[in-house]
Amino acid sequence: MPATGVNTWVWDSPSTDLTLGRLVPRIAGWGFDVIELPVEQPGEWSPGRTAELLHDHGLAASVVLVMAPGRELVAASPETVRDTQDYLKHCVDVAVAVGSPTISGPAYASVGRTWKLDTDERRTVLAELRENLRPVAAYAAERGVRIGVEPLNRYETSLINTVEQALDALPDECGLALDTYHLNIEERSPAQAIRDAGSRIAHIQVCGTDRGAPGADHFDWTGFADAVKDADYTGPWVIESFTPDNTTIATAASIWRPLAASQDALATDGLAFLRTL
Repeated sequence: MPATGVNTWVWDSPSTDLTLGRLVPRIAGWGFDVIELPVEQPGEWSPGRTAELLHDHGLAASVVLVMAPGRELVAASPETVRDTQDYLKHCVDVAVAVGSPTISGPAYASVGRTWKLDTDERRTVLAELRENLRPVAAYAAERGVRIGVEPLNRYETSLINTVEQALDALPDECGLALDTYHLNIEERSPAQAIRDAGSRIAHIQVCGTDRGAPGADHFDWTGFADAVKDADYTGPWVIESFTPDNTTIATAASIWRPLAASQDALATDGLAFLRTL
């Protein structure tokens, strides 16, 4: 079966050396293979110290980038674009330090930024995105890291919502990061979208259709698993969900109620279900 991981956002935000010191042993003890590490702000946790911690507990890492307000690669000032590129390169450096083969996330615009694009404006913005992503992708490739750019649902971005749009928009140097939550909202057939993405898939995140544990929902998980196999994706499946106890992240992710009996249960129930696939 594929490696299975879980994002630290299930429990807290932002991660720190202290919280990782508590979470890593528990995540390893439950039987996960991978811990997913968000880089919200550089310096909130130590990549070197975390790499040692993961080694001690036999966990691999995946790194996710965070497009907070002010991080933009399109329709922004040259200074903002340059700062965003520097941030993404920092995420690559973190990935190298902790041994993650990818950095993934919506590397184009801040989450929640939406505006109506006519045909000409979309063409211009996507050309700008390709131009501004290429130096970051080259920086990553030189260090053995692949960028997975994530389509988000229509409420979180107006730029890239579907696999088809992502394949049209992104330079060949970039892969795709696919999340079942967004696939369920935007794709007419999530399974076909996965097959269309094929070898471009760099990373996969999973959760229930309510952003809770995978399996306790109406998603076609068998069809999903078959499509992932057909796409020859060999990376991890990582549970990404969020805690309602952190006001900032709960508001950003629209988590207004508990999604499981506990955050621990969300992770362990999700792991148990994924193993049945």
